[in-house]
Amino acid sequence: MTNSAAGVLVLAATPIGDPRDAAPRLALEIATVDVVAAEDTRRFSRLCHALDVKASGSVVSYHEHNEATRTADLLARLLAGARVLVVTDAGMPSVSDPGYRLVVAAVEAGVKVTCVPGPSAVLMALAVSGLPVDRFCFEGFPSRKAGERLRGLKALAQERRTMIFFEAPHRLDSTLAAMAEAFGADRQAAVCRELTKTYEEVRRGGLSQLAAWASGGVKGEITVVVGGAPALVTDPQTVVAGIQARVAAGERLKEVCAEVAAATGLSRKELYNAALAARR
Repeated sequence: MTNSAAGVLVLAATPIGDPRDAAPRLALEIATVDVVAAEDTRRFSRLCHALDVKASGSVVSYHEHNEATRTADLLARLLAGARVLVVTDAGMPSVSDPGYRLVVAAVEAGVKVTCVPGPSAVLMALAVSGLPVDRFCFEGFPSRKAGERLRGLKALAQERRTMIFFEAPHRLDSTLAAMAEAFGADRQAAVCRELTKTYEEVRRGGLSQLAAWASGGVKGEITVVVGGAPALVTDPQTVVAGIQARVAAGERLKEVCAEVAAATGLSRKELYNAALAARR
């Protein structure tokens, strides 16, 4: 239930490079809100200068090192009726950036949460990658630890959707090499660097090819898009025999067919009908 006496939490997307990409409403919110919670107050000041706007309310820092403690203070201001704007260095707050804790706290307290839409490195990279866009998932930053990173990537080896990752430039070569090991050297991918900025670059190719390119050193903000796993081509008769065995062991036919279809790329309906026909 919404707390009618509380203020409003506004999550605002900021430009990922070119300040001209800022939504006009961003400047309006900056100029009128009671509090601005900025990931980096100095970068926020530069953004205000680029947008030719001045914050009328108080500006406080809100980053990964003080997010846990600062959230309580911001929630108290929201409950007192303040309109609080959250901005990060680039893109949408809470997406691999500060903001999630405050959103959860605000929702639990009945505070209205809204956002100012705008630039997104995730969606822009997906759009320019040349890889399938009908189904995709965002995986954020891979683990910094080599072993955990490889295990995490191997767990995604059969993911059919296009996958989007963030990565630091100094780890890009090792991450691409780990992806080549986990997904296959020829799995198609795109490395999107410095999106919307002066030196914007998109490199496309197989993962091993991209890893070799990145070994020479890469700079800037990085988003990696990786194609999903190809559908497995399997003999339908063998698959139906496996389905029958699982059903005979007590599993439900409908659920088994759905699981097998997802793993093989075969039609769930056709598998179901074939399994029924095999019973006769």
